[in-house]
Amino acid sequence: MSELSEKLAKLKATAVSQLTECGVSSIDNDTLDGYVNSLKSMVNNKDATLVSGTDESELETVRRNFVEKKLGVTDKDKAMGAIKSVADKMSGIRMKSRPAFYYLLKEELG
Repeated sequence: MSELSEKLAKLKATAVSQLTECGVSSIDNDTLDGYVNSLKSMVNNKDATLVSGTDESELETVRRNFVEKKLGVTDKDKAMGAIKSVADKMSGIRMKSRPAFYYLLKEELG
């Protein structure tokens, strides 16, 4: 297994662990794999693989670059409400995995 593959596998394992901790019992592996693989070019940057649930500029970036561009949700209040909800759901996790955060956001927004 290449170094990149190992890092991506570790990132996915962390995301699965965090999703389980947040009460997700049935994980769609294809969806999660998509989020993990989208971080291939940033896997060596630890900050890029994590989400700060308390940094307003980080949450705005998630809204713009993921919720709006990838999920197509343009209602800012709805998007930020979902982001805050996921941040609350993950509040017990100190280092929030970006793939897990995105997965929960997709679930939250349906």
